[in-house]
Amino acid sequence: MLKSWLLGTTTAAAILLAPLAAMAEGKDIVVTYKDDIVTLDPAIGYDWVNWSMIKSLYSRLMDYEPGTAKLGPSLAESFEVAPDGLTYTFKLRKGVKFSSGRDVVASDVKYSIERAVDPKTQGPGAGFFGAINGYEDLTGGKATGLSGIETPDAGTVVFKLSRPDATFLHVLAINFASVVPKEAVEAASGDFGKHPVGSGTFTLKDWVIGQKLVFEKNPNYYVKGTPKIDGFTVEVGQEPLVALLRLQKGEVDIAGDGIPPAKFLEIKNSKDGAQMIVDGEQLHTGYVTLNTKVKPFDNLKVRQAVNHAINKERIVRILNGRATPAKEVLPPLMPGYDKDYAGYAYDVAKAKSLLAEAGVGSGFETVLYATNTDPQPRIAQAIQQDLAAIGIKAEIRALAQGNVIAAGGTEGEAPMIWSGGMAWIADFPDPSNFYGPILGCAGAVQGGWNWSWYCNAELDKRATAADSMSDPAKSAERVETWKKIFTDAMADAPWIPVTNERRVVAKSLRMGGEDNVYIDPTRVINYDAIFVK
Repeated sequence: MLKSWLLGTTTAAAILLAPLAAMAEGKDIVVTYKDDIVTLDPAIGYDWVNWSMIKSLYSRLMDYEPGTAKLGPSLAESFEVAPDGLTYTFKLRKGVKFSSGRDVVASDVKYSIERAVDPKTQGPGAGFFGAINGYEDLTGGKATGLSGIETPDAGTVVFKLSRPDATFLHVLAINFASVVPKEAVEAASGDFGKHPVGSGTFTLKDWVIGQKLVFEKNPNYYVKGTPKIDGFTVEVGQEPLVALLRLQKGEVDIAGDGIPPAKFLEIKNSKDGAQMIVDGEQLHTGYVTLNTKVKPFDNLKVRQAVNHAINKERIVRILNGRATPAKEVLPPLMPGYDKDYAGYAYDVAKAKSLLAEAGVGSGFETVLYATNTDPQPRIAQAIQQDLAAIGIKAEIRALAQGNVIAAGGTEGEAPMIWSGGMAWIADFPDPSNFYGPILGCAGAVQGGWNWSWYCNAELDKRATAADSMSDPAKSAERVETWKKIFTDAMADAPWIPVTNERRVVAKSLRMGGEDNVYIDPTRVINYDAIFVK
């Protein structure tokens, strides 16, 4: 699915305009999830459920071909990069409008990225923009904007960087770079996530908290023929088993939480199984975070001990074999993955020995957070049993996804979090994306996703140096640099890598579109590209 981290050249518009012979015009579809959506604010939302919806509500300077990681201009009509890699100049498409009716102009781009970086926003994406001049001043409270973003006229945006950044075009395609109107953010009085205004393929028509979100086609979207459906309704509060039964009856089109393990073989072997199941690899790692600020996980030997304690093969069996045991931070498909790295083998005796060396040989009590959608509570129980075998008594708190995210990144109180149901799926196909937000110092902040609160300043410097290798001739050297960063991070054991999971989606028989748009590497589900047969 993803064979290269190098920049593609085909534009998003090209594939969106391709004819679809078996497509029915329009139609509305129904998607289900167990948990409600917390926010649709692109500067704040960062979970795999709201990510796809946010992608479709807003536009960004760059975007990807549906189902691929091939990058091209989107809200931008064209761009130029200076030979030294320090200046990027974008020309905006003319006539693009927000759903409020106002034209999108260059100052909106500047405002939106500054808002994502501003610590007052408490968003998790600020670190992505660290190469822009003025970043330290804004994040440090010394400035109110980014000096490295200039808008010489309404149709031009110029970025000036403090260092070359091999990922910068990808960064301008992620949700945190989505363009929003300042007046709408201010009018929402802190609740823009419930009252989104963008220039994407869909607009939010209605949101009944705890019941449903209704999205409708944006008739003024700037790519003709997109989207392929008139709208979609996201029904929340739906148990995955119930959603699957409704899908089989034709009442639901996409079961967003996937197929529960207990039903997987039944569906797979059914008469229509081949047409209903989309199953594919993804850039994913499921892991347990160990809060390095909370005793006794501030002790390296304790973190190493629990790494040795987890039987990952058993967790793979709970997932019907739809995963492989993970031994490091990066998934196997990602450049920089070290196939020779041994990791922490399952070794109960070694785990007990390390706890004794740490002075907690008699064990201790802790709390393990997990989401409450099957099979995550069962996986948490398996982890709980493994910990009990080395004397650690872990209380499980299985909560809605938003509550788990808050416990990890807002309150920062969770000693351990099983990330399943959220985990980490790459925002873009580059190894840096598995470091900055979830292991780097910039992610160890209020609202961030570094739930281990791990901050290694020396590794951060090496990560910055790796991303400064923007010359394609240095791509191999850059990958090797990242490889060593991740194995060194694992020596500090801030995580327990557990699984590299395949994504399995259930869709109704009437749904069309290539399989890869249901397991889109940058959107999870690409609502812009799916259609009704």
